[in-house]
Amino acid sequence: MVDPQLLQDVLGEALATGGEFAEVFVEDRRSTSALLDDGRIEEMASGRDRGAGIRVVVGETTGFAHTADLSPTGLRAASAAASAAALGGGDGVREVVLDSPSGPPSAVVDVLPSDVAKDRKVALLAEANEAARARDGAITQVTARYADSQRRIQIANSDGLLTGDRQVRTLFSVSCVASGDSGLQTGRESVGHTVGFELFDRVDVGDLARRAAERALTKLDAVPAPSGEIPVVVGPGGGGVLFHEACGHGLEADLIAKSASVFAGRRGEVVAAPGVSLVDDGTMTGEWGCYAVDDEGRPAQRNVLISDGELTDYMWDRLRARKEGRDSSGNGRRQGYRYLPMVRMTNTYLEAGNDDPEEIVAGTDHGVYVAQLGGGQVNTATGDFVFGMTEAYLIEDGQLTAPIREGNLIGNGPAVLLGIDAIAGDFAMGSPGTCGKDGQGVPVGDGTPTFRVSRLTVGGTAA
Repeated sequence: MVDPQLLQDVLGEALATGGEFAEVFVEDRRSTSALLDDGRIEEMASGRDRGAGIRVVVGETTGFAHTADLSPTGLRAASAAASAAALGGGDGVREVVLDSPSGPPSAVVDVLPSDVAKDRKVALLAEANEAARARDGAITQVTARYADSQRRIQIANSDGLLTGDRQVRTLFSVSCVASGDSGLQTGRESVGHTVGFELFDRVDVGDLARRAAERALTKLDAVPAPSGEIPVVVGPGGGGVLFHEACGHGLEADLIAKSASVFAGRRGEVVAAPGVSLVDDGTMTGEWGCYAVDDEGRPAQRNVLISDGELTDYMWDRLRARKEGRDSSGNGRRQGYRYLPMVRMTNTYLEAGNDDPEEIVAGTDHGVYVAQLGGGQVNTATGDFVFGMTEAYLIEDGQLTAPIREGNLIGNGPAVLLGIDAIAGDFAMGSPGTCGKDGQGVPVGDGTPTFRVSRLTVGGTAA
């Protein structure tokens, strides 16, 4: 990417005005996306974006500048702008000596998406469309999306670090609309991994489309969701977003530093029921949120946040970790070179337990079984949340009965952690996601086994 000697020189110049820490982040991203809607290709786009972001830190002040010009002139201009923003004034150069390139190896990709003809990608969309429509005549609309990205990064800093990574991600999703007496109902399925086009050697997009259609068709016979505080069982892979949004953000060190989290100052305390362990793991090979090194050059790690109910640690980026005199946890991420890094999750999940999933349901006299949670709203300062249920069923006398619709889960993340009374061993990761925070989006994964919350408010429309 950029010559290490040039990076070394730019870092030295960035520190010349009195900077305490300087960093150059270089990125080269290529992407392709295609969208089929109502039987027609509505979008087919490819692009490339490359550039560098430079930050200089002086005390509590960070100067940052970015440029799409990777020439010596462009990088030096960005470096000067970042230095001026951090401190201003001064001249000369401070010597920075970079180590040899280091860090864990990037993931191996069998088939780069850029080596695959666009016609093959479009053919996948057509196959999904045909499979979904063939499932039932009640399917009135099918939307299928293909996307891939190839991202190369290079990070150098004034501590002597020089490292990089290559991240290749491939995504496919199908959304179906079914029409019936209850109106229009939707169903969605998606798959995404940090792999190349070989994803489709193990994923049948026809099966994916049929599952999306089945979700929509099931809702045609759904009854209104109940209302009230009742036991809620969440199926494998279906509720990871709850832990990500209502708990995970509150365990990010930047929010902890601002006292904007209910978990601030609570390391070592019991914050969850016995058996509850929450992990953020950027090393899960092939998962949507994994990488070799984060966007500050720190190797990805498996970070245990809650262990058997006890809050053990937070997630850290380099800046917050330096202030605490500790190492980063490998959670410094950014959307791209135009952005500063911040503390972000990777693959966040509830660890498996020992209970039998069938017995969890059988032991629930009356409640709701959630196969898949949808979007929602969360107050990260308090953990209060509202999540939609995209696929859910009544539990009556220990049996799954009618599907339900138009229902929400309403509660509080910390309270949910304390209210979990059963955790099965059938762990599964959920759908790939994009986490938004302070105007930046990054790819993340989440997962759960089957688990039960003893009491949770369901907001439904049933009389």
